[in-house]
Amino acid sequence: MNTFAKSIVGMALALPLSFAVHAKPLPDSAQMDIEFALPKIETSMYARPYVAVWIEDAQRKPVRTVQLWVGKDEWLKDLRSWWRKVGRYDRELVDAVTSATRPAGDYRFVWDGLDDNGKRVAQGEYTFYVEVVREHGGRNYLRQKLTLAETSFSHHIAPTEETGDINLHYSVK
Repeated sequence: MNTFAKSIVGMALALPLSFAVHAKPLPDSAQMDIEFALPKIETSMYARPYVAVWIEDAQRKPVRTVQLWVGKDEWLKDLRSWWRKVGRYDRELVDAVTSATRPAGDYRFVWDGLDDNGKRVAQGEYTFYVEVVREHGGRNYLRQKLTLAETSFSHHIAPTEETGDINLHYSVK
């Protein structure tokens, strides 16, 4: 390969990196309100579910664990998808975000557009994930593609065996 061809290949490889470094961050006012329901399940062996809610970027890299509900650390591995992506690599994060399991009911929480290091994420394509696992019950793994920028939107994720309605309301004020 001649010198000119090598320089073209080098520039092409560096191009995506330079765009990522200079990507415009989400507006300071951007946030996503999340409405999340756990259904009441009638069974003799009901156990509260383990729940992980997180956001990944377009390269499928986790950027923020929004919620993590687990009874004991030994059960973290049951949230298989979240565990493989985040949990086994960052013990400090696990300790910081873990809270107790919750009973059936409606919950609201907010993602402020920051990553796990407290930095505002760039505008672009992301995926919202929910993983719900219940001992003596089912497992649901849900995802919703999102374009986060300067325009507000809402998404509804239909109920499953282990989740009720999930509503995402992204707003820029």
